[in-house]
Amino acid sequence: MADQDPHHILALPEFDKPVKLLIAVAPFYRDIADMLIAGAQAKLEAAGATHDLIEVPGALELPTAIGLAHRMSNYDGFAALGCVIRGETTHYETVCNDSSRGLTLLGLQGALIGNGILTVENHEQAACRADPADMDKGGGAAAAALHLIALARRWGGETRGVGFRPAGTIQIAEGTDRA
Repeated sequence: MADQDPHHILALPEFDKPVKLLIAVAPFYRDIADMLIAGAQAKLEAAGATHDLIEVPGALELPTAIGLAHRMSNYDGFAALGCVIRGETTHYETVCNDSSRGLTLLGLQGALIGNGILTVENHEQAACRADPADMDKGGGAAAAALHLIALARRWGGETRGVGFRPAGTIQIAEGTDRA
């Protein structure tokens, strides 16, 4: 099935400095999580990146864990992996929407995240999407994070002179001068 995929996949970026990611996974469906992890690890290895792996109880905890790591660690980026399978209640919509929204908000705050949380109707769909030999959504999440890291490094040194810098000395606190 992967050979027939009509979608365009970007080539992995190349890096001149080391890259380290955090793979955060919610292993509620262990077999699916293991396939997502395998795909992400293979993609990171192919790009020459290193990684750490953590597990959290569920998909709703992924944004919190990544938010903590973004604020308190030195990772270049993150891959969020997990699986939410529709059940009989509206909990599915809550988990899907809130985990995705949390990751998006972190991304808008500067965290470089590949979202590999599967949202599916059944286990068969999840297995197809998670399998590294099929749709490889874990590898796709890792690749997305790598592409965002490449963009951040490309644009990180650029400034456009937005705003202004006042002339003279500014006294911020007693006895502390800043130019």
